[in-house]
Formats: sequence, structure tokens, C-alpha cells
Amino acid sequence: MQIAIVGLAGSGKTTVFNTLTRGHAQTGGYGGMELHVGTVKVPDGRLDRLAEIFKPKKIVHADVTYFDLPAPPASTEGRVGTEELPADQLARLREADALLHVVRAFEDPAVPHAEGSVDAWRDLERLDLEFTLADLSVMEKRLERLKSSGHHGTPAEREANDRELALLERLHEPLAAGRPLRGEGLTPDEEKSIRGFRFLTQKPVLVLLNVGEADLPREAEIVAGIAGRYEHAGALVDALSAKIEMELGELEPEEAAVFMDELGLKESSLDRVIRLSYRLLGLISFLTAGPDEVRAWPIPDGSSAVDAAGAIHTDLAHGFIRAEVVPYEDLLALKTMAESRKHGKLRSEGKTYLVHDGDVVEILFSK
Repeated sequence: MQIAIVGLAGSGKTTVFNTLTRGHAQTGGYGGMELHVGTVKVPDGRLDRLAEIFKPKKIVHADVTYFDLPAPPASTEGRVGTEELPADQLARLREADALLHVVRAFEDPAVPHAEGSVDAWRDLERLDLEFTLADLSVMEKRLERLKSSGHHGTPAEREANDRELALLERLHEPLAAGRPLRGEGLTPDEEKSIRGFRFLTQKPVLVLLNVGEADLPREAEIVAGIAGRYEHAGALVDALSAKIEMELGELEPEEAAVFMDELGLKESSLDRVIRLSYRLLGLISFLTAGPDEVRAWPIPDGSSAVDAAGAIHTDLAHGFIRAEVVPYEDLLALKTMAESRKHGKLRSEGKTYLVHDGDVVEILFSK
């Protein structure tokens, strides 16, 4: 689960990276070319409550890895800015599972905006344009190659080339009009056929508005204003004040609670952003609990019991017999698997059972 943090210079994306990962990457460089990487645990209070019951040796959270990537230079005629990034960083960007796009929405005379004014919508559109141009460059090169040499090869190869050509020509139209590919409703086969291109506008995106302290009371209004205009499939919009979250992270828990109360914050925005990142990837967590460990296992929503077994270990999937499943809320109330079974809350499920978020699962398998 890898998410690339992107944003224009001065957006505060490295501050967001530091607050998410508790890192210390240098900020204020206005487009420095250094890549930063950090992994964070997905907040899940269910694990702590299960740990109170099972007293495990360890607790293991699901996690998300964030990459803080430098802002691409602006494109010019004949040159795509994103392609000017170092090859390893462009590869990281294309290999990311999703994007976290930090957009500046704060005023700070000490940090003047390069454009002379703060306009979140303008900045959002500008970086989106860079990603669109990058995808168009890749697509048009492939289209040119298919048109010039796609008629060569075996009949099966020519047929495959014709299908790819038709699909790319269809996708070129919305992309050229500025519409991201993530909203084009591709079939699973079509998704598979273009997966190798790693189109940037096909990736799900969390737009994160970086607001100032003075704007916290109207944070929801600011988010609604952008979300109402950014109605793309596979996109979420949220906000935080990276500066405030950074200050909270430096306080003791008791002091942080007081500070949050003074600001009217009910929860850490960081926790919410991490959860949204997880949701953006289409993931849920099933849980395992016992004396050795209590653990959250990330799997795609819609996964089967045998998929869940494979997430733990391939041997469990190969030798799968059945899954013993109890919803977290029932186990929390009844305290043990035995009591859950006694009250009819623990069920035996087969391979095709679709696992739900919060299911506590024990896999029975043959060795």
C-alpha cells in the first residue's frame, strides 16, 4: 500500500509528510529534489480493545507507506514537466497505488505563494494538468507505435493490437479534454490491458487542503467548496492544518488534548487522513486475535475467506478447510470465541464467504 504525496512547491506537502510519518524531512525548500519515504500505522481502536481481552504479546496494525515526491516543473511546449523528474522518482510516482495531493489553502505572509495569491482550485487544476499531460505523452507515443507497426505479427498479435488501439483512442478523447482516466468506467479486462502504462490520472486521489489555523472553524465549508467542483470518480477531498498537526505531534498527550479542545478539534486530522488513505485504496481490515498477537490484516473490499487466508500465509489458502468468523462487536461483548459460539455469533464459513471489515477470523486448514 503505497501512496505518493504530491503538490506544488510551497503547498506544505513535506510538512504533511512529516506530520503523517513523524518524520523530520527538511521543509521550505520550494521544490527540492529529495525523495522521502515513511510508513505509518492505520489507527484502529478495535485492536486495543481486543488486546484488553486476549493480553497478546504484540499488537500489529495495518500500515500505509507514504512517499513525499518533489513537485514537477511546469510543462512547456515540447516538454512534459513530469518527465523532467529523475527516473527513479518518476518510477515511484507511476508505481504508487494512489495519490495524496496536498493543495495550499493557507495564507502566510512569511511564505509567499509563487503566483502571488492563494487559490486552491487554481493550484489543484494546475497539477492535475501536469498529470494529464504526462498521461497524454505516454498514450500518444503508444498510439503512434500501434498505428505504424501494430499491423505486424501473428493474427492473434494483430487482433490484440487492434483492441488496444481502439481502447486507447477511446480514452484519448476524455484525457485530451482534461478528464482523468479514473472516471472512465473501465471493465476489468480493459483495466488489465492498460495496467502496464501506470497512468497517473487513473490512480485514486485524496485531495488534501492544507488550511491555516484561522480557517479551522470553516474547514468543512472549504472542503465542500472544492469537493462540489471536483466530482471525479475515485477522488476524495479533505482538509487539515499541517502546521497545527505538527505542533500537536510535539506535545504530550494530555497537552495535545487540551490544545485540541481549545481549537475545537474532536480528533486528530492525521488519523482521519490515514483512514481516508486506507479507504481510498479500497481496503478493509479483518482481525485475528489470540495470546500471541492481535492483528489487523488489510485486504481489498470484496475479498473471500480464502483470499483472507492467503493474506496471512499462502499455506493457509492452499489447505483451507473453513473460516471461523465472529463480528468484532459480538466478540467484544462476549469476550471469548467459546462464548461467541455458544450464543450463535461465531459462524463457520467456506471459501466463497465475503469477509467484512471488522470480522475476527480464525482459519482452519490442512497441512
